[in-house]
Amino acid sequence: MKLFTNIFLMVIVSCLFGHASLAASIDDTIKAAKQGNTESQFELAHRYQIGRGVEQDFSKAAEWYRKAAEQGHQKAQTNLGNMYSTGKGVEQDAAQALTWYRKAAAQGDTRAQMNIAFMYFTGKGVEKDKTQGLNWALKAANQGDTQAQTTLGDMYRSGRFVKKDFKEAVNWYRMAADKGNSVAQHNLGLAYFRGMGVKKDYIESVKWHKKSAKKSYPPALYSLGLRYAAGKGVKRDYKEAAKWYEKAAKKGHPSAQNNLGLMYRDGRGVDRNYDQAVKWFRKAAKIGSPHAQYNLGNMYKKGLGVNRNLDEAVKWYRKAAAKGHKDAKKALKEIDKG
Repeated sequence: MKLFTNIFLMVIVSCLFGHASLAASIDDTIKAAKQGNTESQFELAHRYQIGRGVEQDFSKAAEWYRKAAEQGHQKAQTNLGNMYSTGKGVEQDAAQALTWYRKAAAQGDTRAQMNIAFMYFTGKGVEKDKTQGLNWALKAANQGDTQAQTTLGDMYRSGRFVKKDFKEAVNWYRMAADKGNSVAQHNLGLAYFRGMGVKKDYIESVKWHKKSAKKSYPPALYSLGLRYAAGKGVKRDYKEAAKWYEKAAKKGHPSAQNNLGLMYRDGRGVDRNYDQAVKWFRKAAKIGSPHAQYNLGNMYKKGLGVNRNLDEAVKWYRKAAAKGHKDAKKALKEIDKG
């Protein structure tokens, strides 16, 4: 479910922030909406949905999306379908969601088409039918929608909803990557790094990671840190690795935060700084990284960058151990032995 709701439903909302008419005053928007202007109705609905210029009110958002949707506004139809799908502002109703998605899809709305695909894949509101699901996904992807293409790549890579096919995954990633989709660019880079669907090529992998990183996509920033640290596709350069880890870490990437903490702890690529190591371990540990939780436990056990505190060390070891971290389990056993 997350594959589609997170990628498709949320994108519809986020893409509207750049809507040209959002700069108009709320009074003018309300006046035009009441006069039947569909763009103003759509804008007003969006404002109520996100609470921009008005108090957030999902019921009013649904009301105004409906007014625009009934007049044939494509994006309003899709967004109204989303509200029925999630039960925000209206009673959750998969059948109604499908009705509005179909209206938008008939006008070529790729987000609606992908949401219909998801419904068929999962059997939500319709009888499960993977063939129908794939057909709808292809409708969106074949219109050039890069997120649909990227999702098809993910599906073929993971074997979710379709038979696993790495070559087909690469084909879809490449289509989207060539059009600048940062997620597809990163995934294509991973395919080259792992030799999945293409011949393993570290240099080509780095090329695509760099394209994605230019758009500040956190996983790509992190992947470049890994490549420089390992010297795969580039000359090994710990200073450069630390630079990319930091870029990803500042965007909340937990693995990058943990790796940056390790570099500060060990003085690799940066000056050794236990305070900074603890800072980054803690950030990643709070997000839930078991590796960072274990490393933070070690810092407390040894008193590096923090006052030595065995109870605090045990707390973090336990969090990591609960997620299966073997070294954390071993550390707890050693502490129990005294």
